Order: sequence, then C-alpha cells, then structure tokens
Amino acid sequence: MVKIAAYGTWTSPIEAADVARAGASPQWIDVRDGTCWWTETRPSEGGRVTLVRHTPDGAHEVLPAPWNVRNRVHEYGGKPFALVPDGRVVFTHWDDQRLYVFDPDRDAPPTPVSPEPDRPQGHRYSELVLGSDDTVWCVRETVTGDRPTDVRRDLVAVPLSGAASDAPTAVRILASSHHFLTAPKPSPDGTRLAWIGWNHPAMPWDGTELCVAELSADGSAGEHRVLAGGPRESVCQVEWSPDGELYALTDPNGWWNPHRIGLDGSREPVIEIEEEIGGPLWVLGSTWFAPLGARRLLVLRSGKPAILNETTGAFQDLDTGWPVWTPRLAVSGDRFFGIAAGPHAPATVLEVGFATGATTALTQRSAGLPDVEYLPVPETRTFPTPEGERVPAFVYPPTNPDFTAPDGEFPPYLVHVHGGPTGVSSPVLQLGIAFFTSRGIGVVDVNYGGSTGYGRRYRERLVENWGVVDVGDCAAVAEALGAEGVADPRRLAIRGGSAGGWTTAASLTGVTTYRCGTSMFPILDLAGWTGEGGETHDFESHYLHSLVGPYPETAQRYRDRSPLNHVEDIAGPVLFLQGLEDEICPPAQVERFVAALAGSGTRHAYVAFEGEQHGFRRAETITRALETELAFYGRILGFDPPDTPGLELRS
Repeated sequence: MVKIAAYGTWTSPIEAADVARAGASPQWIDVRDGTCWWTETRPSEGGRVTLVRHTPDGAHEVLPAPWNVRNRVHEYGGKPFALVPDGRVVFTHWDDQRLYVFDPDRDAPPTPVSPEPDRPQGHRYSELVLGSDDTVWCVRETVTGDRPTDVRRDLVAVPLSGAASDAPTAVRILASSHHFLTAPKPSPDGTRLAWIGWNHPAMPWDGTELCVAELSADGSAGEHRVLAGGPRESVCQVEWSPDGELYALTDPNGWWNPHRIGLDGSREPVIEIEEEIGGPLWVLGSTWFAPLGARRLLVLRSGKPAILNETTGAFQDLDTGWPVWTPRLAVSGDRFFGIAAGPHAPATVLEVGFATGATTALTQRSAGLPDVEYLPVPETRTFPTPEGERVPAFVYPPTNPDFTAPDGEFPPYLVHVHGGPTGVSSPVLQLGIAFFTSRGIGVVDVNYGGSTGYGRRYRERLVENWGVVDVGDCAAVAEALGAEGVADPRRLAIRGGSAGGWTTAASLTGVTTYRCGTSMFPILDLAGWTGEGGETHDFESHYLHSLVGPYPETAQRYRDRSPLNHVEDIAGPVLFLQGLEDEICPPAQVERFVAALAGSGTRHAYVAFEGEQHGFRRAETITRALETELAFYGRILGFDPPDTPGLELRS
C-alpha cells in the first residue's frame, strides 16, 4: 500500500553505503587477441584501481592490492596501462607513479621499468602505447620544483627490459614540442610519429596542434611539422588507419568531426555535421573513433556507436540498446569493446559484433543497485534564459513506488552543477541522484553554457563569463521549475563539485534563487587559482585566462566575481565537503571561506576528509558525504529524513 508522507521523508532502499559500493566501475579498456582488459575502481579498498581480464569463464582481477593502476598526469590522470604482445602488461602505479611490467600468467610480482625519481612522484607517466622496439611510449611529466606549476612534459620511450630502472639515461626522449603533449602515435610502417600538443594559456578545447615527425632507424624523431590545429582549432584525437592514412578529430567549423589529414598539410573532412564526435581532453587516452580500414571509421556519434563509410558519407548506426557511451573504444577483428551506461544501468564493459550488433556485457551488475522502480527516469528538457538562450537539462523527479506526497505539496529540488566547467552531464544512472529522488527530493542536472556536446559556440558562451553565464543558466532552470509547479520555489538548493562547487558558491553569493547549497572541493578565490596565485596545478593554472580574462589585466574582475570576497552577501546556509590531499582545488580556499563565515550569522558546516584528492573515491567518504548532505537539506529545507546522522551547523 502506498503511504502518504512529506517529500524528503520517504524511506528508501538506497542507502549511502549502496551508492559507495556501486562506485566500483570500469574506467579504461584495451584488447589483445580478442581478450578485453579494463581498470576498475574499488571504493571499498580506499579508492584503489585494479586491473581486470575477461576470460570465457568471466572477469578476473589480475592485480590485487596494494597495486593501484592509476596516474596523476595533469592530476586527472590518463590511460594507465598497455598490453604487450608477448603477454605482459605495463602499467603505472599510483603510490610512486613509476612504470611496472608483469606477466599475469606467472607467479611473480610486477617489476619497475622506469627510473626511481629523485623526489617523491617526481616522474609521472600516462597514455601508454607500445613502441616497435620493446619499449613503451608515453607522456612523461617531470616535477622540476616546489611550485605546482613546476612541471615539464616530454614524449618518451621507456625500455620494457627494465634497463631504465637503474639507468635514467636509457629513457629516450621522442619529442618536446609543446608544454602539453598527448602520447605518441607511431604509423603502421614505423616511419612516422604523430602527436598533439598545446601551450599556455590555451586549454586543449581552445586550440591544439597536430604534429608529425619522421622516425629514424634508431627510433629518434626528427623535426616536427604542424599539419592541423591552431589558436582557434582543437584537435582532440589522432589515429593512423591500418593502411597508413592519418585521421584526426578537429573542429575548424565549430564541431568535432573526423578529418583525413595529408602529410603535406592538406585536409579533407570525412563528414561535416553539427554533431560532436569528439570531446574535451580532460584525461589523456580518450578514444571517440577508431579507423577500421577500407575508408571506414568506428565513431561515437552523439555518444552512440556508428560505422562511418567515408566513401558514401553514410552512417550505419549500431543499435546496441545502450544510449550513452564513454570515449573508450578498442577494436579487435570483427568486434569492438567499449564502456556504456543508461538511465537504469551503470557503466558496463560491452563487446559488440560489427556484423550482427550482438552486444554482450562483460561486467556484472553492481552490488547495491535497487529495483528499477526506485530509479528516476530523466526527462530531457531545454529551458529559456532571459537572454534568449536555450539551456539543456535532465529533470529527475522524486521516484519511489512506496510513497506519495500529500495533496498540494511541491517537492524540494536540488540543482546539480557538473564540474569542468568544460564538461557535460548525461542521462545515465547516477545512484547518488537516486539516493535523493527516492527520498522525495527532485534533482535537475544542468548543462549550462560552457558545456560540451553542443558545439564550440555553446562552449564559448562561458568565455570571460564564468560566474555569470553558469550562475544565470542554473538559476533560470531552477526558477522555471518553480514557476511550473514542478518544484517548490521556496525549497530550491544547489550543489556541485570542483567547478560545480564554484558555481554553487557564486550562486549563493550572487542570486537569491536558493535556500542553501553544498559546495564540494570548490574554487572560491579566482586570483589564488591562477599560476601566479599558486593554489592550483599546472594543467589549469591558465584556465581562467579564457573563463574570466587575462591576469593581471582583469584583476578587478577576478576580485569582483570571487565568492570569497562576498561572504557577507551569501543568501543562505552552505555545506562544504573537501578532500585534504586535493592538488587541484586545495583546502586552503575553503578554510579561508569558513573562517570568514565565523560569527556572520550564516549557518554553515565544513567536513574535511583525510586521504581524499579531487573528488571522493573511498567508500567511507562517499557514505559520510551523502549522509551529511541529506541531513543538511533536511535541516534547512524543513523536513526530517529518517536515519540520518546529526549535523552541527555553525553560524
């Protein structure tokens, strides 16, 4: 029998610990001889990342604790392993960031093949590919000083023999063309090397350059030529086809589409459509397309797999039944492998046959997932702004078959702000959202101006307007839901992490739309988050050049928009959640904000987590953070959620 109870008080089978357990998900994949391998997170093991191999009798972990297959290049990391043809695996280990090799079929521990750095984690390696001479080619970051921006990057070849573990000179530098580099891509005949590079102040979605150099007999690269890209063109992936043609995803016309690139610098679009096939290079190693030979490409067209026939310009959409695929593709003969998800299905490793489209899930359903009737079905919406823009969003209504609300009551709603801000939200299962909706709290996930997936023009709405466009778009969506009677306009809250934490704080200090907000590992002081301020890492140390403006020329704008400078204007209570080992958004900014709130009369709470970096990986952290957030909303929005811990609010 359906019970009548106020929104926010519904009893849910989805506990915070279930959300934490369901966080065990695949991240990177590769294939060798038809066998798929992937990395998988382990929240219950302190956020460790393990390596898994699929065999005819199922999936098996091949790297037990304490091995942690993860790297911190750009602090966000990149593809951390590669499969050696002779059966070995080379990978990066989180604790020391060194490269290790092991044979999963032999009872022997991994052995290091990269040099021991002269300072802790002084060398970092990412986006591993196999060279032709028993070497692994990759990006190497070298920490050169004490500041977060003291970093140099090279493309290097590391011998798999282990010769470099004691002799650093055995590492061969392939290229050092730019401050930022993607991994080298050798041509099939071994005569050329392709890569992507860019320099400050550009971010990779602003402008990158596609480089090619000749390879000599000893494996060294000659002087490079730039074949595509520039200040207003972003090349996000480059690949050689099996027959030696060069392809790149680039956006000269405002959309990431595939192009065939001639070695003389000529180019020809494979197809020109107003759809994104590529995306932002937040991590190194993403694959949105894969050449198949015979002028065919496997592509992710608006997030779904399709075969593009270059000769006819026609797509053959592959109906797999999985609506959202991440840029992780690996091809093996008549099959390909990838990672996909859906509104009721978490990220899953899939095997798909080209001829039949037959799709097989290689990972099992995550523990802790409830019956689908407790999971909300996202409604895809667009909302108008006062400026006439259309803002995409996904609306997740309160969903629980056991409860309904009293007549005339409208639900509280959380506006979820994705990170980046050059990122995107997708309508896939997020058990953290279902944690709230199953308790009678609605959520709307907003792809505000600056989000990817909608072309360069929409992405560049945020140029010099961070803290303005994102704040305005989220408020427009929230207020529209209130005006429609979908949400209670008096019980709107905002939440987000990283850049979403910034928008949360900027909203609470800039508009009066929300009663309260949760800001997780946020940016709060723009001036401190520049290269000059020294409070963030090298990769994003010039990001604000485009998001806010050149610094120090626009220093006043930095001061005016920083929530830290407007603590007295905060519109309602705020909860801060922060990892204490965060190198991207260090805790110092939150701590200054919390100190400024002391004695202000504004209710607030600050919960810090030992051992967490940017984002939460440990099961105990995820559990406590969600329970604390729910208790906070109950206290501020006027409902009493059952079985929540106490929460001390200061003022």
